[in-house]
Amino acid sequence: MSGPDTAMILAAGLGTRMWPLTDDCPKPLLPVAGRALIDHALDHVAAAGARRAVVNLHYLGDRIRTHLAGRAVPEVLFSEEQPLVLETGGGIVQALPLLGPEPFYLVNSDAVWAGPEPLPILAAAWDPGRMDALLLLVPRSRARGYTRPGDFFLAAEGASPGGRGTRHTAPMVYSGAAILDPRVFAGVAPGRFPLWDVLNPRWGRVAAVSYPGQWVDVGTPAGLAEAEAALAGPGA
Repeated sequence: MSGPDTAMILAAGLGTRMWPLTDDCPKPLLPVAGRALIDHALDHVAAAGARRAVVNLHYLGDRIRTHLAGRAVPEVLFSEEQPLVLETGGGIVQALPLLGPEPFYLVNSDAVWAGPEPLPILAAAWDPGRMDALLLLVPRSRARGYTRPGDFFLAAEGASPGGRGTRHTAPMVYSGAAILDPRVFAGVAPGRFPLWDVLNPRWGRVAAVSYPGQWVDVGTPAGLAEAEAALAGPGA
């Protein structure tokens, strides 16, 4: 089945863990392998066949607008968040009029995948009859630049993932890509809140699949170096 025609790129964060590199540059414009992080994200959207991307903006958003002004594929629309950044859930709710009524990709602008294109993996597993959301996870063993204890357990591909709960670690990490049905947000009031606040009450219709390559959490300057190495190929 073909994948979504629209994506949302999360690019509004302050990038505080990346200071001082983000003192005067928004994190989505930091370069990895000769291209800005946000261009890598949009390249994945284009490779998946989606024709439109909504980019949310907050910190130094005008610089991101200027950088993307000449980009034609995918078509880029902007959702400006002022005076406060709205977090993932609130940012999506504000952008819904631009995203439209059909399922869409959600992509973090600070995630780097080295291996197969990530979004077609989601598209191939998407089943709207039993899913409101489909998350792309990666084993911690293939998560570079990642220092946290993990997010989920996954019993089978396409199953609903189990949370870490009170356990010290979990083997799977959310890699920053998903497909979401906008109906999930029906009746959700605008505001500032994380996506998980919306997904948790309907977790039985949240599923996950695993990514077979490497993923890099580009949250710190060390993560930038890890991303450079991952994209340089095996042995890097």
